Amino acid sequence: MTAEHSILDLILNASLLVQLVMLILVMASIISWTMIFNKRKLLKDARKHATVFEDQFWSVDDLSPLYTRISNSRYEPTGMEKIFEAGFKEFVRLQKQERIDADVILDGAQRSMRIAMNKEMDDLETNLSFLATVGSTSPYIGLFGTVWGIMNSFQALGMVQQATIAMVAPGISEALIATAMGLFAAIPAVIAYNRFSYDVERLINRYDNFMEEFASILHRHAHS
Repeated sequence: MTAEHSILDLILNASLLVQLVMLILVMASIISWTMIFNKRKLLKDARKHATVFEDQFWSVDDLSPLYTRISNSRYEPTGMEKIFEAGFKEFVRLQKQERIDADVILDGAQRSMRIAMNKEMDDLETNLSFLATVGSTSPYIGLFGTVWGIMNSFQALGMVQQATIAMVAPGISEALIATAMGLFAAIPAVIAYNRFSYDVERLINRYDNFMEEFASILHRHAHS
């Protein structure tokens, strides 16, 4: 009998509660890995789009054609493009109105950019809380299954007159599998959460710096 078959037999012969714990951990691990791959792609694309847009933004003297291209694009703008579009749109709209102070125009543009950036932050931070939850709770869920399995093993041991290691070894082994599954689910989730949180923070800083630089450009235009 191979080790894989032995582990499978231990899982199949485990008590119902321990099997339920294992099922929860397996599902949490599958969902976590799905979110990890999706979030990795999302952040990679966001960094790429930010770099491309920054190059386009600083390579033009007139921002109107850039705004027109983004507004007329069939794709929904994201990241810096979304922040730029929101700020420039509000700036142009307020400028067309009569007897509006330049500072009021700038405040409106900055407010629109801030709202757009907050929405982008929400998108970037989606599912991070789930990874944090899996990383912090999975070991305890696995430990609960382990404690329950060991408790059942010792209860069965108390019903016999002569106890041997061979009698309790399978029960303890199946219980320890729950702990292993808990760690298997938790470790990748914790690593991914820490890495993605760092990446999201760096992106948000890039967005915030761009917003300040763009606001300075609008300030010069408003007071020219």
